[in-house]
Amino acid sequence: MVHKGFKWMSGLLGKRRMLKALSIYPPWLGTGIRINEVSPDLRRVEVEMRRTPWNLNYVGTHFGGSLYSMCDPFFMIILIEHLGPAYAVWDKAATIRFLKPGRGTVRAVFEISQERIEQVRLRADAEGRIEETFSTEVLGEGGEVVARVEKLIHVNKRRPRQGAGTSR
Repeated sequence: MVHKGFKWMSGLLGKRRMLKALSIYPPWLGTGIRINEVSPDLRRVEVEMRRTPWNLNYVGTHFGGSLYSMCDPFFMIILIEHLGPAYAVWDKAATIRFLKPGRGTVRAVFEISQERIEQVRLRADAEGRIEETFSTEVLGEGGEVVARVEKLIHVNKRRPRQGAGTSR
């Protein structure tokens, strides 16, 4: 399922290319955020952010908001794509813990295993609505952990619409 705003782009490019095309999303373009890789199964996305004059803070390191922005949508997008239209998926909360200054190009990988996706599906089916936490690390050029990000994702099973599937 692709968000309606991106449906036309997905039809032209395919879902993987559409995700990579988000690199030209204006807020990301200016901050040097780029989607480097999207796995063929849409379960893994690798993102990087170069150091540019537009994403530096007062002391000359990566602005925290830019570090968070590069991490914002991916766990939600992966779940939307794999759970499908029978489920509503929303970002509920997020935390970012800054551990070291980001000085050069930073990277993050967002990945959800098929097993975890199935666990989320089964819990949502059984409980109706759930919240699940996903996390990743933002790494600097030397592999050092610059920040840790946690996303709390809300998932609920959609109710069938009244009268759906009936003909008049």
